[in-house]
Order: sequence, then structure tokens, then C-alpha cells
Amino acid sequence: MALALLVGLFLLANLFAVMIIARAPTAAAARGPMLLAVLAVTLLLSLLCLVLLLRWLLRPYRQLVGEAERAPVAARSGKARDEAEFVLETFQTVVAQLQAQRRELELLTARASERADSAEKFSERIVASVPSGLVAFDARGHATVVNAPARKLIEADGEAEGQHLRRLLRNAPELAEMVERCLQTGNLYRREEVAATGANGRTRRLGATVAPIDPTPDQGARGALCLLTDITEVTQLREQVALKKSLESLGEMSAGLAHEFKNALATLHGYAQLMQNLETDSTSRAAAASLLQEVRNLSAMVTAFLNFARPQPLKLSDTALSEVMEDCAQELRAFYEERRIALVTEGDFPQVRADVPVLRQALLNLLRNAAEAIGEEQTERCVTVRGTIPTDATGKEWANVEIIDTGCGIAESDLQRIFIPFFTTKSKGHGVGLALAHRVITDHGGTIVAEQATAGGAIFTFRLPL
Repeated sequence: MALALLVGLFLLANLFAVMIIARAPTAAAARGPMLLAVLAVTLLLSLLCLVLLLRWLLRPYRQLVGEAERAPVAARSGKARDEAEFVLETFQTVVAQLQAQRRELELLTARASERADSAEKFSERIVASVPSGLVAFDARGHATVVNAPARKLIEADGEAEGQHLRRLLRNAPELAEMVERCLQTGNLYRREEVAATGANGRTRRLGATVAPIDPTPDQGARGALCLLTDITEVTQLREQVALKKSLESLGEMSAGLAHEFKNALATLHGYAQLMQNLETDSTSRAAAASLLQEVRNLSAMVTAFLNFARPQPLKLSDTALSEVMEDCAQELRAFYEERRIALVTEGDFPQVRADVPVLRQALLNLLRNAAEAIGEEQTERCVTVRGTIPTDATGKEWANVEIIDTGCGIAESDLQRIFIPFFTTKSKGHGVGLALAHRVITDHGGTIVAEQATAGGAIFTFRLPL
């Protein structure tokens, strides 16, 4: 704008001179002073325009000098110098300070990035070190964090991160429903118990806590955090303790009644023997023999129940579990051959502290029960006894024995009652053998459970402390 004004003034001065010269007289004497005046005016206006032009051109420079004087430099040279040197020195100093600040900023950025990486790695180590399973989901139900214990508990396949909860928790549908409700409503679920079915068909009990992430009343949660713990052994132990207490109460209550039955049976046994010795016809003697046999059966059942109801103190000693298994197999050889069933023993059977006669009787009951579970219609006729030495979470070793049969299995409704006295699904038997085996194993400080085998049949698993 200023440059255009100066150019306009200069053109106006030239136009004014041309007009004066055009109107000047033609005589040379009168024309000379006129031309001199025009020249003077034109030079004056040109000088004025030049001065204004220089001021306009030097204005940015003066602004630069002013900014240089106000610049916060650390020190200035005291010797005289022109403005150009002053500006150059000042801006070199400013550039040096900016470069130093840039390096400091880069250093601070690198430290912040390092701290962020360290915090992220520390968080990852914390997640990986948590002994419980940890799974985090976003608002859409996709997994964002799955640590190693969680992968093992839910048996995740492939890349777990990014999977939808329905696919990731397909083995635990109850847990998937809880996570979905948590995402939708923001509800908190504490210490819930859910079931998870593994690839081998076995059911595992999980303790689950599902918490919403940043829940809102209207839109649910922005995510969900799921903590998982395997409580299968705790649940089994709780059930074992409850069953043991029930059996102890039942035994104490009915022991006296069983003793009275035994006295009455002893009297019946004497009368039956007396009738058998009388001189009677063959029909009467056959009836007396049948009566005597039934009395003996009832007496054996009452004796077994009394042994169960009033257990004797255990006489523990170091016992080779393999020798006990061999003795049981030898005693039951004829029983198994009669039913065309193969008895297979495999694995490790360590030494345990046990009352040998009592433990031997419990094993005989379990092996006999396994053989009786295989009906005549079964084509595969085999009972497998497998021994292992597992280590629990506390580092304690156990003698673990699995007795696997190829029968028709146990109904789900009967699994919780299989160790109750006098409960049986067989046409013959008193229902005391498994209850007695359960009491013997628990008295030795062990546990015993029954479950369905994946390929059919049943699995009785007991373990004893080493």
C-alpha cells in the first residue's frame, strides 16, 4: 500500500512537470526559468519519494533490530558494532538456544517414551504374573487381554485377543452370559461359580468375578474385567467333607439299630440250622437251606454296615501301593476271568502311609464294582488301573489312581449319591462297598471322586498323600 502511494506521487510529479512545460512560453528567455523551477520541484518530489521508499523498505529491518534488542539472550558483546552484526549475533544466539531447547525437549520426550514403555511392560508383567485367570473385554465384547492362566482355564485356541466372548468362552456358556449382562447393564458379579467343559469332556468348576469398566447408567459399561480361578478341587473337597459328615451322622445314628438286627439274625441263624438238622422231607430241608443262606447274606450285610458305621483306628505303615494292587488283581483274577474282562495296570504306584488290610478292602470294592458295571452286551470289556504322581498348587505330591471301566457309565443324577450307603443301581448288592471305600480313602487323608469317561464308562479317581 505504501509502495503504491509513493509510485503515485512520483507519477503525479512527472505529470505536473509535463503540464508546466506544455503551457510554458515558446520564447527561450522566458522558458529557461520555468524549466529550472519544474526541475527543482521534480527533484524535490523525487527525493521525498525516495526517502519515503527507503523508510518503507527499512521498516522490517528496524522491526528486526527492535526484536533483537528485546531477545532474552544470555550475554551481549560490549564492543561497538553496527546493527547488522548485532542482529546477526542476536539471532545466532537465539537459534543456538532453540537448538538446545529442542535437544532438551527430545531428551524429555525420549525419557517420557521410555517411562511409558516401562510402565506398559510392567503392566504386562503384572498381568502375566497374576496366578488367576484374567480376561478383559471391550464394549463390543471382544477380548483385549487374556493372560496365560486364563488361556489354560478356558482352553483358548489360537490368538485369543480379538475373539468375541461367545467364541472365546464357548466352553463356559454361563460365564459368557454373565459377561454379556455386565456389558449391557454394568452389573457386578462377585465370586460366582460356573461350569466349564474341557476338550476331554471333563467338567471344571470355576470361580468367576465379572466387573464392569467405567459403567454408565444409560449405556452400560465400556468394557468388562473377568477374574477366573479353578475351584474344582475346592468344590470336590467341600462335597467330600459334607458327605463325610452326613455319613458319620448316619453311621452313629444307625449303628445301634444294626447291632439289634445282628442279634435277631443270630437267633434266626440258629433256628435255621436247627430246622436243617431235623428229620424232614427234601422240600423242608431245601427251604431251611434257603432260609439259612438268606440269613447269612443279611448277617454279612449288617456286618459290613457295622464296619462302616464304627470304623476302627487305622494302623498306618509304609506300604508299596504297587504290591497292594498286585494282591487285589491276584485275588480278583478268577472273578474277572469268569466275566471275560481284562484287568490292565499301568503307571506309577509309589509308597504311601496306609493301613494295608483296610486299604486293600477298599481297592477290592472299587475293582469289583468296575467289573460289575460292564454288562454282557458290552463288546469292549476292560478295566484299566492307571497310577500317577501329580503335584498340586502348593508343591505337594500325591499318589493318584484312576480306575476306568468300559461299562455304560453313571447317570448324572447318580454321581452325587454314588457314595451314600445302601444306594445302588444294581439288581444285586447292598450299596455298602463304595461307601466303605469312600470312608477308607478319606480316613487316610485322601479324596475320591466319580465321573463319566469321555469314551463311555466311568472313572473312579482317588488320591492319597505321600
